[in-house]
Amino acid sequence: MKRREERDRIREMSNEDLRDEVARLKESLFRLKFKLALGEVDSVKRIREDKKSLARIQTLITQRVGAQAAQ
Repeated sequence: MKRREERDRIREMSNEDLRDEVARLKESLFRLKFKLALGEVDSVKRIREDKKSLARIQTLITQRVGAQAAQ
């Protein structure tokens, strides 16, 4: 998925959906790192993509919380 499409998809999500997505990405990263350590997976690219997606979502959550606090 392209960055713009992902960004738009993430921005349309509710806060609860974002928290669910964070939990899913953390679980996915855990499993990918475990498989990488065992030598079962060679896709470092997938780990990198998930990390970036996680950071984008966490940044959006922080921005929304900051905007609510400013009101």
